[in-house]
Amino acid sequence: MQEKSFSFAVRVVNLYKHLTIEHNEYILSKQLLRSGTAVGALIREAEQAESKADFIHKLAISLKEANESTYWLDLLHETRYLERKAYDSIKADNVELLKLLTSIIKSAKANK
Repeated sequence: MQEKSFSFAVRVVNLYKHLTIEHNEYILSKQLLRSGTAVGALIREAEQAESKADFIHKLAISLKEANESTYWLDLLHETRYLERKAYDSIKADNVELLKLLTSIIKSAKANK
């Protein structure tokens, strides 16, 4: 999970650089930068959680950030800042993170 979320964050940072340099797009890409990098940061925080409830809470926030990233990716694609091939690739990574986070949260709640 750590590796996948870090890789996603790297892709988001590189996409942000591309969008700002090639398209002079700063607003939407900054939103994606914030939410896309927060996913991994919150997963890292969850590793040092003070309790099972804290662990679940931090992962739930990470899930929300991943979901928000979906919104910004969709918007960037629909407004033609992000081409189909790049969109499909990074979106697939995001969907994988959403599924993993959902599964881990469900398991953690069941074992509470």
